[in-house]
Formats: sequence, C-alpha cells, structure tokens
Amino acid sequence: MLSNIRVVLVQTFHPGNIGSTARAMKTMGLSDLVLVNPRAFPDDEATRLAAGATDLIESARVVTALEDAVSDCVRVVGASARLRSLPLPHYDEPDDMAAALVEDCFHDKVALVFGRERYGLTNEEIACCSHQVSIPANPDYGILNLAQAVQVLAWEIRRTWRRHPQGAACVNRTAEERSPTREQMIHFQEHLSRIMQRSGFITQPHARTEAQLQALFARAEPTRKELSLLRGLLASLEGHIDP
Repeated sequence: MLSNIRVVLVQTFHPGNIGSTARAMKTMGLSDLVLVNPRAFPDDEATRLAAGATDLIESARVVTALEDAVSDCVRVVGASARLRSLPLPHYDEPDDMAAALVEDCFHDKVALVFGRERYGLTNEEIACCSHQVSIPANPDYGILNLAQAVQVLAWEIRRTWRRHPQGAACVNRTAEERSPTREQMIHFQEHLSRIMQRSGFITQPHARTEAQLQALFARAEPTRKELSLLRGLLASLEGHIDP
C-alpha cells in the first residue's frame, strides 16, 4: 500500500531538487508526488536528476495550494527543523512517524510535506498538517538538502513497511472506524470556531486558541464516527444560540 503515501513539495525553488526527490522516492517504493507552486516545472533539470525515476516526474501533480494537496489524507506530517513552533503533535523519532503512516496507509491516503529549500514550511502551512516530524541530525550541523530529507524519511517508511505484520494490518476497518481526512477535520475546526465566536467563548478569531484546539484533536485522533458525533453536538448547540 505504499502507493497511498504521498510526498508533497511546497514551492520548490530548484527544479533539480524535484528530480532528486523523485529518485529518492522511487528507490523506496513511493510513487505519489505532488508539487505546490514550484518555481519551474516541468524542467529539463528535474528530468535529468530524476535518472530512472522520470515516470514519477511525468505523473507528478501540480496544485496551487497545500490544502489541495492533502485534503484527502487522514494523516499529514510536516517535516520541519523548527521543533514545536506550533502545538501540533510532534514525532520525536522518525520511526514513530513511519509506524503511524504505514498503519494508516493500508486504508487511506497519508502525506509527508516538505517546505522550501531555504526556510522550510511557514506556520500557516504547518497548520495544514496534523503532525510534525524532524530528523535528529547533528545539532552542530543539521543541514540536509531537500532530497536528502526525503530520502531519510522515505527510508524509515520502507523499513517499517518491510517489518510490519502485514496480515494484522490488513484487518478491515469500517468507514466509521477510519480516521477523518484533513478536509473533514478542517470542516469540523471551522464549525467549532464559528460556535466559539457565536457563543461568546471568544469574541474574535483567536489563532492561538484555535491552534491549541487543533493540536488537541490531532492528539486525540478521533474516528470518523466520533467526529460525526462532535459535529452533531456542535449543530445542536448552534440551534440554541441566538442569531
């Protein structure tokens, strides 16, 4: 089920890094590449550095917003060197991240998101993710280029996938037991924000409060059934709030 694991590159500046990423992905059996507003693509340099992975270059999708790249994914992990810049759950070890992605990918789409070469992902982009991960490199020189970072995390995923008890992982989950997609979670968060404002809990949009609640529900990892119950509760409360 490695085809359910997506690699997303945000605003890649050097097209060669797209090609090197495709090569890193293919060596680990990954094939779903999505590009968010790349500076130059298609590009001969990307094709050249892809070496034997030109099929991934040819099938890569280009979108204009990160939300469009991950809306159908149930777990979205942003790779960031800035630890805990937002209160999202953080994987302290990449193998923990890999275990979670592999478990989910037997049933649903998941994504690994990488930012720009110079400064990575913005806070707004990290907020589109459900989790964060960092590579525990040398603290005195923890500089990895984009394709190297993809290679390290993709290797962790493949290593976990090879060791995974695949028979146990393939136990069917009902639709209600599966994790909600990012699109479903975003609709819930927007609904919650609306109720908080209409009820007077907050008097204006409050980014910090909303980010903390996003982190709370990311840690809780509700199922689709549980999220539906929460949406029903919010709808009921909404009906008792004066217009």
